[in-house]
Amino acid sequence: MSSRVLTETMVRVEGVHKSYGHGAAAVHALRGVSFEVARGELVALEGRSGSGKTTLLNIVGGLDVPDAGRVEVDGRDLAGLDEDGLLALRRDRVGFVFQSFGLIPILTAAENVGVPMRLRRTDPHEREERVELLLSLVGLADHAAQRPGELSGGQQQRVAIARALANGPALIVADEPTGQLDAETGHHVMELLRAVVHSERSAALGFGRAEGPPCVLVATHDANLLDLADRVLELSDGEIVER
Repeated sequence: MSSRVLTETMVRVEGVHKSYGHGAAAVHALRGVSFEVARGELVALEGRSGSGKTTLLNIVGGLDVPDAGRVEVDGRDLAGLDEDGLLALRRDRVGFVFQSFGLIPILTAAENVGVPMRLRRTDPHEREERVELLLSLVGLADHAAQRPGELSGGQQQRVAIARALANGPALIVADEPTGQLDAETGHHVMELLRAVVHSERSAALGFGRAEGPPCVLVATHDANLLDLADRVLELSDGEIVER
């Protein structure tokens, strides 16, 4: 685990509760969860299936809302954002990486990476240059014209990471990104996520903003990958235990 000194808080979660259902049948997914993640930090979230990891990631990423508590991302209180504000946050300041890759089958690797920038209406020339840079960063410069079906699982996940970086996010949320990969490929993908937050080169991916690297919050059930994180947070019965 890293011993680097990190100061700028990018994610702040305070007393978050989330339940599903009512009365005796209610499922308490999160029970007063609190933690912080700094810029340039890779934090792993572990816990058994059903422990609330995905629920927590969805709340931090602005895809779901808590029943109680406070979530800040990049200085923005998510409770104070309307639907347009949450949409802009997810588009511009949060990058998502999913277990199932989530690539569009009919688009090439380059086109998939460029989708977030199209939604942001980035200048086409700037978009093309950035797509080339991002594919180079994840080691897929020679695969730009291939479609997802022509790529291995590990290559598809690398495209997904490049896409998550497209708009220079402050936070990358990764939900079991190695779950469909073999152990060796999963390790390489986790190393890539680590490089994204630790590399000086990745710090230059701020899309024209004078910012440092993003932070990454990654859920994983693979104990062999936890040593690549700066910190590990364990979710147990809806509560956080920091290891």
